[in-house]
Amino acid sequence: MVAKEPKIKLTYEDYAKTPDDERWELIDGELVMAPAPNMEHQSIQSAVGVAVANFVTNRGLGRLFFSPTDVKLSEHNTVQPDLVFVSKERERIIAHANIQGAPDLVVEILSPSTARRDWRDKFDLYQIHGVKECWLVDPVSRMVWIFLLTDGVFKEVGRYGEDETLNSPTLEGFEINMAEVFGV
Repeated sequence: MVAKEPKIKLTYEDYAKTPDDERWELIDGELVMAPAPNMEHQSIQSAVGVAVANFVTNRGLGRLFFSPTDVKLSEHNTVQPDLVFVSKERERIIAHANIQGAPDLVVEILSPSTARRDWRDKFDLYQIHGVKECWLVDPVSRMVWIFLLTDGVFKEVGRYGEDETLNSPTLEGFEINMAEVFGV
């Protein structure tokens, strides 16, 4: 029997050396290429992002970032959520090159090529590292799931279809009509 060589986990330092013209994420020490999003994905990101940005800015709640923004959760995990909100009280985690630690809210817009990674790997990372609220947006089913971290575990607190209005626990008072998001 031949012993397998132990797999070397890459670090943020390795990740930082990837080409700027390619999108990568570092998940459990492994570099994973993130393909460019399609136009539907971009439209949803824009609709949600503009609404959240206006809400956050008008109320002085913190800062919103669009992908590609590096979120360094640990030495072996750096991801690029589609949208990232960091509250004013936690702005200290915003560094020049990246966000260092768990944001208050992340939004992932699922694509056929990334849905499994977003639902499983990244969702688990967000939970483990203490992201307060996570939205998973599915353009195919036209659904949005909202999860809130409760006692270290994500609990589903909302599920919204295209004919409903989404409310966020973290962004108290924020509402967005899903028909506008999905272009109905």
